[in-house]
Amino acid sequence: MKTVLTFCKKSMPGIPVGADSRFPALRDPIKSTIASRLREDDGLFVNYGMFSDSLPYTMQDDYDLNEKQTMEFDCAVLENAFLRAEFIPELGGRLWCLYDKVQKRELLTNNTEFLPRNLAIRNAWFAGGVEFNCGRRGHDANTCAPRFAAEIQTEKYGPVLRFYDYSRDRKVPFQMDFFMLEDKPFLFSRVRIYNPSTDVIPMYWWSNIAADMTPGCRVVVPAKETYLNMYDGGSHFITKIPMPDGEGFDQTYPENFKIVRDHFYDIPEGTRKYESLFNTDGTGFIHLSTKRLQGRKLFVWGKNRGGDNWQRKLLGPGVCEYLELQAGLAKSQQECLPMPPETAWEWLEAYGSIQAEPNDIFGSWEHAMETVTAWTDRVLPEPEMEQLLAVTKTSIALQKGELKFTGSGFGALEELRAGKKLAPQLDFGSTSPIEKEWVDLLHTQRFDEEPPCSFQVDPDWFQVVKQAHDGWKKQYHSALYYFRQKDWERAETAAQQALQMKRNAWTLHAYANILLRTGGNTETALDCMMEAALTPDADAYLIKETFKLLIIHTQYSKALALYGKISDRDRTRPNIRAHYAAALFHTGKAQEALDVLMANGPLDITDVREGESFLTTLYFDIQHALGKKDGEFEVPLCMDFRTK
Repeated sequence: MKTVLTFCKKSMPGIPVGADSRFPALRDPIKSTIASRLREDDGLFVNYGMFSDSLPYTMQDDYDLNEKQTMEFDCAVLENAFLRAEFIPELGGRLWCLYDKVQKRELLTNNTEFLPRNLAIRNAWFAGGVEFNCGRRGHDANTCAPRFAAEIQTEKYGPVLRFYDYSRDRKVPFQMDFFMLEDKPFLFSRVRIYNPSTDVIPMYWWSNIAADMTPGCRVVVPAKETYLNMYDGGSHFITKIPMPDGEGFDQTYPENFKIVRDHFYDIPEGTRKYESLFNTDGTGFIHLSTKRLQGRKLFVWGKNRGGDNWQRKLLGPGVCEYLELQAGLAKSQQECLPMPPETAWEWLEAYGSIQAEPNDIFGSWEHAMETVTAWTDRVLPEPEMEQLLAVTKTSIALQKGELKFTGSGFGALEELRAGKKLAPQLDFGSTSPIEKEWVDLLHTQRFDEEPPCSFQVDPDWFQVVKQAHDGWKKQYHSALYYFRQKDWERAETAAQQALQMKRNAWTLHAYANILLRTGGNTETALDCMMEAALTPDADAYLIKETFKLLIIHTQYSKALALYGKISDRDRTRPNIRAHYAAALFHTGKAQEALDVLMANGPLDITDVREGESFLTTLYFDIQHALGKKDGEFEVPLCMDFRTK
């Protein structure tokens, strides 16, 4: 069977993400730096290119009150005699599932429901399949947003499915060209990132693969050492340990992990770049790549209540527990790599089945590595992959395609500003109403007086902002730019001027966050946040963020006062109820706080942040205040997020 590409609809139960927030995300939900305890010859770019905020993006967090419903997505299906691959363009081009038609089994975690949870830089993220992350740590900014898709017809390879986008973080276009060969049982992804600027830029890429964690399964990767995020008291650092048992147990068996863990395998230079997962019967999944994609990672939730809780929240009924096999440009996710000016980085990935004798896999680590490496050299030799990468540059990567689905308008906006195409073969369409004020600014050198719809913090756009006629939006966007640059004095001055010109939710929000970053007047900052949260323009993000900041800064009475003034709908948001309970507890009302947490069953926070134990700690504190001792009560499962 020759490769066929079709477009259809895919229906499943799910929770809609809801509208994007109208406000810029000024607090970083992900720790941006980490200490290093590596050898001087490890050569990792630890902390290089990391961001300490989520600008220029807004949060996708207005799903906490949405009911589960039947959702319909556009779907692109690429298949041949070996494999059937389903992609969802409007969910970041997610490879939803990959079915082996010969062995009649699914190779990835094929989630049965769409369940957004708070694990990404914009909050919303979902489990399953393969996601493609470009630009920054913390999952792709468009993982829950549409991505451009095009179809290319080639004489030699048949139809090619292209997903592409513009990374606002790095100002680069990138593309993934998916195709199949008639004589190879693999789905190929040919990735190209191009740096069009004259500057060196930090570059980040990881392909994240969700696969079922079956009983007794084993991960095989050609590495004898691994980089590991470790916690020692209050210290968080990256270190290096031996494989396979540097943690005191065999780390190649995912079920052995009791806590959440990520291992970044140190695959030696000159060694095949792959990662595989085997079931006890010898069947398995393998991901291979050409040498530029050097990093490999294993992520597990751990075998504890918190990890089990996260699995339950992320997966639909009947779906096996999952782990993640990941592949990246750098050796760890704590770093970017310096990408030269006017340079293209390209590589080839292959996704497919693998089969081996169980005795060859579930014995010594050395023999398992030798077995899989020999299989890769026999079935898909590295020179063959490198040759395929080379010959498809002109026949696939640089060919124009027929546009099938559109993505964000920011690529078109950047082309308008720069006065040239980002990439000749990529059609970024036209701008949308979200970018309109920036289009108008280019043409008139003026901002309108309407609330902002989107945000810019890169230097090229700041030059445009500086040339604009003065007004509150010019000062407001200048404050955001200085915020990104950590130029706190200029940021505060610009925010103050914006606030004096126009006192609204945006200027209040920006001024408050800048004051909190500079260690300025905390009381004024929190009063500004409360004022912003009570304006008609406030949305779910702004109100939830205000409550969070009030509790962080121990302003419990203010939190109680704010709770009494917000709408009935916002008072029902689980996240806000939890912070209301915290305010009650810290003002001496432990029983009332417990009643809030347990009303209509234990409080289940849909959008709780990964790694956040706020609710678990609060429950413990309340029970202790009510005279209970450890062992006399149990934290309800839906409140238990302890994964370490």
